[in-house]
Amino acid sequence: MENYKDINIGEIVTRDFRAAEIFKNAGIDFCCGGNQSLEQACKEKNLDSSILETELAKLENTTVNALHNFNEWNLDFLCDYIVNTHHKTVLKLLPQLTVYTQKIAQVHGPHHQELIAIANLFDKINEELLQHLRNEEEVLFPAIKELLNSNSAEAKATIISEITRMKGEHEFAGGAMDKINVLSDNYSVPADGCSTYQVAYKLLEQFEDDLHIHVHLENNILYPKALKLAI
Repeated sequence: MENYKDINIGEIVTRDFRAAEIFKNAGIDFCCGGNQSLEQACKEKNLDSSILETELAKLENTTVNALHNFNEWNLDFLCDYIVNTHHKTVLKLLPQLTVYTQKIAQVHGPHHQELIAIANLFDKINEELLQHLRNEEEVLFPAIKELLNSNSAEAKATIISEITRMKGEHEFAGGAMDKINVLSDNYSVPADGCSTYQVAYKLLEQFEDDLHIHVHLENNILYPKALKLAI
């Protein structure tokens, strides 16, 4: 059994993507917060790290699905996967959630002030992510593919500058969704919540889950490997 306490959360999920579900259930951030050790993460959440270590150890005895072994994928293929899976999901949910969060803030905001804050935060997420995805698809990902096919100094410089900025944008989006999670009490719909309220919270939770995986694939796999090639 491996000693997981001192291994970074992001590295644990990179080695075995199935660990993401364990951390999600424990409320531990494995994407933007992936640089902290399991021991540190558990202390922050007042969790017993030995329980999570036992759950992680169980994974060692079962075969990893090759489809989820993202760490072994070629970078150009990983770029395309991120666009076709996660960018597609973000672009589908952003307009829906912008409408839903504004609507429930207007209707229920007088009795649930947190909805106004949630709507404002999501407006900022919407604005930030639209530009972020565009830059990845039009600038960063093409530069990564170019570098894989050549030793372009221009592609290297682009990768270094873009990734530095984009990691900061990930921090913003992840932090904003963390705040929404707290404000919504982990997406708990109150007794007076209507069907739109329920749909909005369900989609917000879905959006957050997808964003965690999306950012993990970039922060902990794609970006470090691309930077290693560029530096």
